[in-house]
Amino acid sequence: MDILKAYAMQFVGTPYRWGGDDPMAGFDCSGFVQELLASCGLDPKGDDTAQGLFNFFDRHGEKNPSPGMGVLVFYGESLSKIVHVAMMLDEFRIIEAGGGGYKTLTEQDAIKQNAYIRIRHLSNRKPIAMLRPNYSTIGVPFLGR
Repeated sequence: MDILKAYAMQFVGTPYRWGGDDPMAGFDCSGFVQELLASCGLDPKGDDTAQGLFNFFDRHGEKNPSPGMGVLVFYGESLSKIVHVAMMLDEFRIIEAGGGGYKTLTEQDAIKQNAYIRIRHLSNRKPIAMLRPNYSTIGVPFLGR
């Protein structure tokens, strides 16, 4: 988990980009979390939204885990309307690609909107769900869906 945390931290300050899934062009929330999961061999196949990641790990992860490194934190109106995902760094803090939205398409947009990968306290907003991927399978071939 130390390697995952170090990997996540290197992206702090990377611009947010709607639909983004790489460190050169920028990330949106789900693209960033998928990149972190891919580093552990746990990224579900396909390009998932925050809702898609919730749906997958709701079936294949630990529900209502204690807060801690690697726990996925989901935000939205309801469990069927998840709009944001972040990853916990410890019991109190998350790392997220945040501050942007569907109009954040360029680095200049991200600068204007103060949208980037950042660390925030868990209490910054109220999560609707928390799930822990099965990190015990790191190093075991992941079969996806």
